[in-house]
Amino acid sequence: MAGFVSNLLILLLLFQNICLGFRSPLSVFKRYKDISTSLPNECLGSDQPVISFGLSDFALDIRMPAVTPKQSDTYLCMSVPLPVDDEAYVVDFKPHASMDTVHHMLLFGCNEPSSTENYWDCDEGTCKDKSNILYAWARNAPPTRLPKGVGFRVGGETGSRYFVLQVHYGDVSAFRDKHKDCSGVTLHLTHQKQPLIAGMYLMMSVNTVIPPGKKVVDADIACHYKRSPMHLFAYRVHTHRLGKVVSGYRVRNGQWTLIGRQSPQLPQAFYPVKYPVDISYDDILAARCVFSGEGRTTETHIGGTANDEMCNFYIMYYMEAKHAVSYMTCTQNTNPEMFRNIPQEANIPIPVKSDVMKMMHGHHEETKDSDTSSLLQQDKKEDILDQETKDSDASYLLQQAKKEEAEILDQDFQIEEAVEWTGLDLKLGQVSGLALDPDNNLVVFHRGDHVWDENSFDSKFVYQQRGLGPIEQSTIIVLNPSNAKLLHSTGKSLFYLPHGLSVDKNGNYWVTDVALHQVFKLGAKDKEPLLTLGVPLQPGSDKNHFCQPTDVAVDPITGSIYVSDGYCNSRIIQFSPNGLYVMQWGEESSLDRSEPGQFRIPHSLALIPDLSQLCVADRENGRIQCFRLETGEFTREIKHKAFGRELFAVSYGPGGLLFAVNGMPYPEETESVKGFVMNFSTGEIIDTFIPLRKSFEMPHDIVASEDRTVFVGDVHAKAVWKFASVEKMEHRSVKKAGIEVQETKESETIAEARLKNKPEARDPLKNMDKQHLVQQASSTGVSFVLITTLLIIPVVILLVILVFIRWRKPTVYGADGERKLDSNSARILGRLRGKGGGGINLGNFFPSHKGYSRKGFDRLSTEGSDQEKDEEDGTDSEEECSASPLPPPPSSS
Repeated sequence: MAGFVSNLLILLLLFQNICLGFRSPLSVFKRYKDISTSLPNECLGSDQPVISFGLSDFALDIRMPAVTPKQSDTYLCMSVPLPVDDEAYVVDFKPHASMDTVHHMLLFGCNEPSSTENYWDCDEGTCKDKSNILYAWARNAPPTRLPKGVGFRVGGETGSRYFVLQVHYGDVSAFRDKHKDCSGVTLHLTHQKQPLIAGMYLMMSVNTVIPPGKKVVDADIACHYKRSPMHLFAYRVHTHRLGKVVSGYRVRNGQWTLIGRQSPQLPQAFYPVKYPVDISYDDILAARCVFSGEGRTTETHIGGTANDEMCNFYIMYYMEAKHAVSYMTCTQNTNPEMFRNIPQEANIPIPVKSDVMKMMHGHHEETKDSDTSSLLQQDKKEDILDQETKDSDASYLLQQAKKEEAEILDQDFQIEEAVEWTGLDLKLGQVSGLALDPDNNLVVFHRGDHVWDENSFDSKFVYQQRGLGPIEQSTIIVLNPSNAKLLHSTGKSLFYLPHGLSVDKNGNYWVTDVALHQVFKLGAKDKEPLLTLGVPLQPGSDKNHFCQPTDVAVDPITGSIYVSDGYCNSRIIQFSPNGLYVMQWGEESSLDRSEPGQFRIPHSLALIPDLSQLCVADRENGRIQCFRLETGEFTREIKHKAFGRELFAVSYGPGGLLFAVNGMPYPEETESVKGFVMNFSTGEIIDTFIPLRKSFEMPHDIVASEDRTVFVGDVHAKAVWKFASVEKMEHRSVKKAGIEVQETKESETIAEARLKNKPEARDPLKNMDKQHLVQQASSTGVSFVLITTLLIIPVVILLVILVFIRWRKPTVYGADGERKLDSNSARILGRLRGKGGGGINLGNFFPSHKGYSRKGFDRLSTEGSDQEKDEEDGTDSEEECSASPLPPPPSSS
């Protein structure tokens, strides 16, 4: 019995150690607490600047220590050490500032601040060593969001060990009441290794001179990039009062791709790159600042005060961790001649309302710029905007912030069927193509009463059912995307077997017909084609013939025409805007191996003009291949096991998203037919989706709108589904006084590409004010004490019972009483264990995210190709899906 009691005591001690160990995420910050200064209660309501989110995540609050600036244009700096020694990653920022008191904030990372005081005048500098800008905020601009799986690396052997916050107080009239300011930023950090590392690329002019009175002065910067590939996701522009517009570009093979363009007289925070831009070795990064010297009587030079000028273009990027570089600069113009070809938009000022200009530029003009690199050491301060006044008309800037917030990088969403969509009930033929016209109406290309089956073609791909004549129904219908109301129809008596469809910027329809082996351009109201490519009913493989062409795409910038050809050819052909042959690329791949540029049915095209790329759904190889528009050069492959053996269609959507649909699995395969949402920049799958009503049978085409509404056309089900982006509900558990309270909040519907299988533990900072964070952290400590105490009490009671029974046993129970005691104690222990069977549910201490369940999908078919199945005899009815034994022949549709 004594041994039993001893074992219980040992278990009790072990459990206490476990509890204390679980509290260790807070205890690791003891070193930080010992060396940091507590912030006043009037600022935070707590003196705990470090908040634990669990075993790996924590928040670090960086605030000015209750300062009262006495002069306008005061720059104050303060530093905070990284509270851990090992490597960590900054994955989110939450600003705490108002334009009423703060002009701008900058956050630097470095290893040695310029001062060890609580705060200091930034005239002394920010850092003694090299500093990197991690974050910038200005005038209530939207907060910077990092894509999922991306973080700034700090600590460890190579990362920064200190954060330095610089706050520029412009007009100090707001401090007439002598109140204290605690502006700053909360960082969300994690110990989970991030696969992609963020960094900053600064393009800066150092020798620009603006003559007095000159209307237009250009400052150009350009450098060759000589490092590992990087992906750009945010940008920021900076000038002083004379700046009109700043633009940044990637130049590759003479093609200019916009990174970002903005007026420097608007909030100068980091704005999201609208379309993902990747930078490869030997690309050129170019930027132009446009100034006007009107109103000046002397020359204006690059410098640190508001009477000087600056020309800065900041790029926030991410790279693979093994190649990551945290900071790069460009201060040259290596190729002045190339700026003759800069897009005209770079020379056009962005208009700014006069009342905004008044707010931007008050009467306090003695401002300085921050020391952003050793190249400009004399510039100790960086002015995000020239002085603001406390003007009452702040609504315009707030509207600007909200407008940009809609484009922020957080794409934390999922796609679900819009069950209110009535288009699913339309009586259609085999739906082969979908597109959106310039008015965002849905255009459907279908086959009416014609069907592609095993009797449609002979062995030489010649159409065998010409006797049926062309389709008498309207094969092109235009629908209202909201209610599926018919708006327009055309295409009667023109086509035999429709296939691919796209709509150009002028609203013209471009279609392919696999029976006619032709490509057509049709005006929306024209009954006859405006342009025809190919010879009717004659398959071929030369410059003038097609063989079952599958899709067509038109470059909105150059007007070039791209045709995927097709079922019996394996090539992409480029034509001039008036239909003249330009070039072609591609060849047929073998059954056992597929090299870049080889195809087994190039089935669908997605043109990405901003990136000068054309992506192809290489159907029978189950992959996406992308190529340069100008040269046909292979750039990348996107292939996932989840695609299975066939990938039917691909579409590009604004915001850097790829949408795709695959084919039905082969009998021995488990991958189901579904839709995919992918991050174009990384190729990772963000989400998958299937219908709620009916089921995919052979989804044949897909198209997505700017608001991430997705339409899928199914050639076998003869249906069109509508899917919509829905907001996710975030769940987080908050401990208050030892009681668990489940809080549910609606996540923001802003766009940041969520990389699949990457850490997702950064949401606790969203929509959570500092007061709440501190309360959560402080109450967590209390809850552990309560839990430990509550667990000790029953153990103590058990021990008392055991001692009492042991004392009573000799006089009451006799010899067999011991067995009774064993039974009773076992029952008590069993109850104790039963109550504690769940233990402390650690899952309730962390955010949980319930995603939409896509299980339970019933597979309707096990055919392995994209031929359409004959409903009567179960045989394949369309060449698009072959049903012969493996390896199957290419199917049609």
